[in-house]
Amino acid sequence: MLLPFSLLYGLVTMIRNKLYDWKFYPSMKFDVPVICVGNLVVGGSGKTPVTEYLVGLLDNYKIAILSRGYGRSTKGFILADEKANAELIGDEPMQYYKKFKQVSVAVCEDRVKGIRLLEQEHDLIILDDAFQHRKVTAGYNILLFDYRKILSPQFLLPAGNLREFFMGYKRAQQILITKVSGKLDEKIKHKIRHRFSPSHSPCFSRIKYGTLQPVYDQGPVTEKIIDQDTRVLLLTGIANPQPLHSYVKEMTPHIVHFDYPDHYSFTAEDIRKVILAFEKEKTVKKLILTTEKDAQRLSDIRIKELLLNLPVFYLPIKIDILAEDKATFDQNIIDYVSNHTRNRRLHK
Repeated sequence: MLLPFSLLYGLVTMIRNKLYDWKFYPSMKFDVPVICVGNLVVGGSGKTPVTEYLVGLLDNYKIAILSRGYGRSTKGFILADEKANAELIGDEPMQYYKKFKQVSVAVCEDRVKGIRLLEQEHDLIILDDAFQHRKVTAGYNILLFDYRKILSPQFLLPAGNLREFFMGYKRAQQILITKVSGKLDEKIKHKIRHRFSPSHSPCFSRIKYGTLQPVYDQGPVTEKIIDQDTRVLLLTGIANPQPLHSYVKEMTPHIVHFDYPDHYSFTAEDIRKVILAFEKEKTVKKLILTTEKDAQRLSDIRIKELLLNLPVFYLPIKIDILAEDKATFDQNIIDYVSNHTRNRRLHK
């Protein structure tokens, strides 16, 4: 029933993109290198770990990460500082700010304004989720696609979750397939490569999970290992929790999943439901598990007071570029930045 609206939506987005392509609408270019990490679908492709990967790859440069700050209660340009929290700047920017002290993190709906306020003091700006923000012409676009969905039929909004027609990938300089599970099937790899033009041959990557980390430093000390006897209360507010759920299920079959929409603001009532389920589990080996992004929203003082005395952990993730693609992927990005950095400043 929604397909007619999807066709209308697609027509509008196609005309909009053409008007930018034909220069009827202005799109700003900047002297500072600008890398955009984006996707064609709404959420769930792995933009956050890819952004963090870029920070590690390019750590010799003075970097700023600029995000819209989805889900924040504020408006306008905000440069994260010691007063920042997820409500003020959004969960993903808060995660960047807490993890990378050497990186400037800012939010602004107007990316042109945000870049102008950051460019003079930085060697490189990474735009988080701005591929459809055509007012900015990024120098290097990395476009992400979920391995498990790339070969499935996908529809435009509102019938599906595509933000624009698939052909939009041609604006990108690099295609990255994320969340490869198990051994990469060569037949599937071949089919995926044929979805793109030869000049947009994709690289492949998988998610690598880290070790459990406590959400609250002053929380109770408990064993940080999940095994077959552990009861896990899984709390998520992300676009696609299935990979995490599957990963945890490999360790224990005892999972109670509290699944909320992406960027969801947990309420005290939501948390009380988790606590009630936790208390009903009679075993000693039990914990509450969430994602690193969700952990930023659990730092709200009202939520923290409820959970502080419970074993609450998050599971950090990293992007792992497959060995056969890593050298090419890394070198393309390094070459772009080094060739476009204005004064070649390096920061230790």
